[in-house]
Amino acid sequence: MSANKPATGANATTNGGTITDREALEFHARGRPGKIEIVPTKPMATQRDLSLAYSPGVAVPVRAIAEEPTRAFDYTARGNIVAVISNGTAILGLGNLGALASKPVMEGKAVLFKRFADVDSIDLEIDTEDVDAFVNAVRYLGPSFGGINLEDIKAPDCFIIESRLRELMDIPVFHDDQHGTAIICTAGLINALHLTGRDVRDIKVVCNGAGAAGIACIELIKAMGVRHDNVILCDTKGVVFQGRTEGMNQWKTAHAVPTDARTLQEAMMGADVFLGVSAKGALTQDMVRSMAPNPIIFAMANPDPEITPEEVAAVRDDAIVATGRSDYANQVNNVLGFPYIFRGALDVRATTINDAMKIAAAQAIAALAREEVPDEVAAAYQGKLLRFGPSYVIPVPFDPRLISTVPPAVAKAAMESGVARRPIVDMKAYAEQLSARRDPVVGSLARIFTKVRQSPKRVVFAEGEEVPVIRAASSFVSQGLGTAILIGREEIIAAAAADAGIEFKPGMEVLNARLSSRNKDYADFLYARLQRQGFLRRDCQRLVNNDRNFFGALMVARGEADAMVTGATRNFATTFEAVLKVIDRKPGHTLIGVSLVLTRGRTVIVADTAVHDTPTAEELADIAVEAAHVARRLGYEPKVAMLANATFGQPPSESAARVQAAVRLLGKRRIDFEVDGEMAADVALNAELLATYPFTSLSGPANVLVMPSADAASIATRMMREIGGATVVGPFLVGLDKSVQIVSLGAKDAELANMAAVAAFNVT
Repeated sequence: MSANKPATGANATTNGGTITDREALEFHARGRPGKIEIVPTKPMATQRDLSLAYSPGVAVPVRAIAEEPTRAFDYTARGNIVAVISNGTAILGLGNLGALASKPVMEGKAVLFKRFADVDSIDLEIDTEDVDAFVNAVRYLGPSFGGINLEDIKAPDCFIIESRLRELMDIPVFHDDQHGTAIICTAGLINALHLTGRDVRDIKVVCNGAGAAGIACIELIKAMGVRHDNVILCDTKGVVFQGRTEGMNQWKTAHAVPTDARTLQEAMMGADVFLGVSAKGALTQDMVRSMAPNPIIFAMANPDPEITPEEVAAVRDDAIVATGRSDYANQVNNVLGFPYIFRGALDVRATTINDAMKIAAAQAIAALAREEVPDEVAAAYQGKLLRFGPSYVIPVPFDPRLISTVPPAVAKAAMESGVARRPIVDMKAYAEQLSARRDPVVGSLARIFTKVRQSPKRVVFAEGEEVPVIRAASSFVSQGLGTAILIGREEIIAAAAADAGIEFKPGMEVLNARLSSRNKDYADFLYARLQRQGFLRRDCQRLVNNDRNFFGALMVARGEADAMVTGATRNFATTFEAVLKVIDRKPGHTLIGVSLVLTRGRTVIVADTAVHDTPTAEELADIAVEAAHVARRLGYEPKVAMLANATFGQPPSESAARVQAAVRLLGKRRIDFEVDGEMAADVALNAELLATYPFTSLSGPANVLVMPSADAASIATRMMREIGGATVVGPFLVGLDKSVQIVSLGAKDAELANMAAVAAFNVT
């Protein structure tokens, strides 16, 4: 059983919180069913595009590949695509449920390939349990893919299938349930041995579980230097010893050793290391007591380990413990390995993944755990101490350094062992290029989430009786971003949460505005602000009692919450008007709306998308300064393009004249960022078009676009989202004295949770 598989059941627990069956089903069914889609990488807008993509243009690469097969890597997606293949005979911890039932898992594996290593992946479910039929179905797929990831296939079939396919195919064939677990386990073992001062050649190892993962673990540690006679393998019938005949096969026989031990309990006497890929409760506290000093226990069965860390700690205070679970330290998680191993193998066009590459991956993962952990990585794990030691011998899955650490090690090993078809000359440049491949959507939001986790905030969710809002609040808390305060009636919120299957977590609070003890203070504060704007005190008291936007904004204004998110049930203008009656503009800042447009390989900040309908030249200049500030706050060096329907004078128009005046004003200010205009959007974003104007002060394509009007900004961002495939976060408000964010009317829980994080981050 693979150590990267999640717990299953009505209340599966991860480090992101408890997940119910209903939530899991809704996630997979939402929008387009499933988790993957295919998107073309070339434009398909014109007849010429289609002619180049298909007939007659496609004939040219066809002939080129026929002449030289390796050109397929240059002219097709083969070099960056992996097939994830299963017959469903060993799904998760659920057993043989068939090929079709395995599809959600295989789609999930494809998503992980893309998310962590930018490897494209297609899932293929082969509906047969016949080994010969399975091999014959896969062996002819070599021209389509750069690698084959086998998954969830029962032992011993998986050994036969992988071995035969590796002989028949000239691309990597990798059964992750075996080798992924083995690689991460070995990485952790390297560090555990380092901490306990042991020599790999002298340790006594007991492995319980003689399936795919268990066999692969002991094969890899033997390749690392552990002596054959020092490893005792156990299965459900006891010790695998020389001369045993019951329940044996050729893979177990290869690891049989001469020993008098016949049971796991006998084998554990004096053992230095326990590797478990078996079942809950297989290792007892008495067995742990009998182990050598400073025992190393990797209890990797999922969803429940062979013994829990708490049970070990009750009898030993000198043990290093790892499990397959995310809610314990030292998680043996395959996602640390397979995406990056294939990334390195694909990038050198390897013909196989051999032991040298597996060992290199294990050593690279181990070395990363010994490095100082950046603050943003530690913050992503709710402030847990991530420092090399007994509780941190394996890196965490979301460490962004994995992609620039593991693939180069794998690629180098492939080249040195002679299985690489395309060498990489500059490894440093390759590592830098890998870092840039990370998903820009995840990367941009991750920076915000990381900062908030370092200093969690109290965030008001004003429309607290709405199911998407409750779900977003739950997500906010689960991700360690702070406390979620839901404004509404307790009984309504409780009923809505129960109906939607949302668990109320610690950190979720409910506040009924009408019953709050703060009502008089809030009404006094609001009346002091609005009494000269035609509001009577009873008007202010009514707003405090009945309007959750006013109540939530007053909580933030009075310092009883750090931020607020709202807008799901009312239009932006109405909500914005309410907020401005409570919270002032920040001195020295211009109030604007900013949207973050996230696409593959690019992040663009668009302003003003919410506040100024038709800004004057002076206002456009102020917007540019504020947007540049936001870019820096988010970690980008601003390159600001002032957009219009003209480029440097042609064609002339009223909007172009305003932008020209704004650029002149900026030229007189002491600004510290690149800015130019007026220019059309395609010129601002396209390096080749921009190069047509060598006099421009922009050193490259813009990452901040200042629009000539709110209409233009809104239309552009909405079109990019709907037909351009971009993810648009926002618009979010910049320039308020307190942090409030307004989502779009009808926003879903994901948008609400993201905007709550933006509110907690405070972009101003």
